[in-house]
Amino acid sequence: MIPLSLAEVAGAVDGRLVAADPAARVTGTVEFDSRKVTPGGLFVAFPGEQVDGHDYAAAAVSAGAVAVLGTREVPGVPMVLVADALAAMGRLARAVVDRLPGLTVIGLTGSSGKTTTKDLIAQLTTRLGPTVAPPGSFNNELGHPYTALQADPETRYLIMEKGARGVGHVRYLCDVVPPRISVVLNVGVAHLGEFGSRETIALAKGELVEALPADGLAVLNADDPLVDAMAARTVARVVRYGESERAQVRATAVTLDERGRPSYTLVTPEGSAPVRLGLTGRHQVSNSLAAAAVARELGMPLAELAVALGELGLVSTRRMDVFERADGVTVIDDSYNANPASMSAALRALASMRGRGRTVAVLGYMAELGDFEAEGHQQVGRLAAELGVDRLLVVGEPAAPIHEGATAVGNWGGESVLLTDQAAAVEVLRGDLRPGDVVLVKGSRYRTWEVVDALREATGKSPDGAGSPLSGPAGTEDGAA
Repeated sequence: MIPLSLAEVAGAVDGRLVAADPAARVTGTVEFDSRKVTPGGLFVAFPGEQVDGHDYAAAAVSAGAVAVLGTREVPGVPMVLVADALAAMGRLARAVVDRLPGLTVIGLTGSSGKTTTKDLIAQLTTRLGPTVAPPGSFNNELGHPYTALQADPETRYLIMEKGARGVGHVRYLCDVVPPRISVVLNVGVAHLGEFGSRETIALAKGELVEALPADGLAVLNADDPLVDAMAARTVARVVRYGESERAQVRATAVTLDERGRPSYTLVTPEGSAPVRLGLTGRHQVSNSLAAAAVARELGMPLAELAVALGELGLVSTRRMDVFERADGVTVIDDSYNANPASMSAALRALASMRGRGRTVAVLGYMAELGDFEAEGHQQVGRLAAELGVDRLLVVGEPAAPIHEGATAVGNWGGESVLLTDQAAAVEVLRGDLRPGDVVLVKGSRYRTWEVVDALREATGKSPDGAGSPLSGPAGTEDGAA
C-alpha cells in the first residue's frame, strides 16, 4: 500500500482515532490475519461469533502494526474506529487506487473461467509492467479491497476478478475499485439458484461494463449472445474476442494435441500468428483470446503476444492441472469447483485426451443450481455418455442425477457407478486404474479434491506446486459467481 498517515486513513474510512498518533504512518501491508502483520502495517479486526479479530489486536500491534482498524476499542491499542470494518476496508482501497494515476485497473467477470482467465491476463501484463493480481478466487467484498491495497506507486496493472451472488454486487465492487478495462467472459447457469435466471445473471455481470468511463474499454465474448449484447450497456469502446467473424481478436483453425492442448491461428487487425497453448482443454482458446485482447490493447505487439500465449501456465491450483503418475495414469485435477459449463468443458477435454487406455470421470455435486439442479446434473451425465467416457464414478447421493443422465443414454458402451463418498471413489480407483487411463476429477468443493490427493500419492507432487510471480493474498476463496 502507499504510505498514509493514520489521520489520512481515518479520513478515508470516515473513522475516529483512539489512542493513536494522527501523524503515525502506515508503511506496510493491510492484513486481516494477525499472523501476517509486518512492521508498519495496519491490522483490520473483523468481529465474529467464533473468532473476533479484536481479540488479536494487541498481538498485531506487538508484531509491528501501527494501528488496528476495528469496530470497538481495545485498551492500550491504537485504533481507527469505524461502524463497519469491511465497508471501511473498501473505502480505504478506493482512496489508495484514486492516488495511483498511473494504474490501469482491469476487471473481469463471468459464470466460468474467471480465475483462470484472470491468471492468464496477469501473466501477460507482467511482461508489460508491475502487476498485482490475487491467486485463487479472491473476488468478493473482502478479497477485492485486500488485493487493491497491495498496489503501490510502482504498480501498473491491477487485475480484479469480480464475483457476484446477486444483482448489485459487481456494481459495489466497481465502486470500490473502478475498472478502466472490463472483460466479460460468459453467462451460464452457475449459481442459478441465487439469481433465478440467466437473464438476471447477465444483468448482474453487465454491471462491470456499465461502470466503465467513456475512455475505458469493454472486452466482450462475441461467441456468447448475452455477453455480446452488453455492448449496448456501456459508453466505453468495445472490442470483441472469440471465434465469431465479428470478433476483432479471433481464433481460427483450432486443433488439439494428444494431451488436449489447443493450437490455433490468432487473427487480429494487425495480422495473424500461430499460437500453441500449454494449457489443457479447448475452452482455454476462449480464455486465452480474452487475455490476448487485453494485452493487445495495452500495446503488446502481435509477434510477442503469440509467443507469450504459448508460455502461459497454471497459477491457481486445482484447475485443469494435468499430471502423469509413475504407473502411466494421467490425472486431470479440476477439483476446485464445478458448474454445468465447466463440467462440460472438462469432460470434452477428457474425451480429447483419449489414448490407448480408458477415460474415467469422477464427478461430484454441483451446488447452487436452484430449480435447475436435477436437470443440470442429468445434462452432465448425458454428455459424459455421449462423449464416450468409459467409466463414470458419481460421488454422493446429491450428484445421483449425473448417474441417471448417463445411464439413460441407450447406446452408451460405458459404465456408471454411484458411490457414497470420496473414500469409496478412491477405493474403486486404486483397484481399477491401468496404464494409459486418463482420469478427470471435478465437483463443487465438497472434498472432491480428496480423490485427487489420493491419486497424487504416487507422484509426490503437491497440488500447490504451481507458483505465481504475482503479488496478492494466498489461498482464500469464495463462492461468488
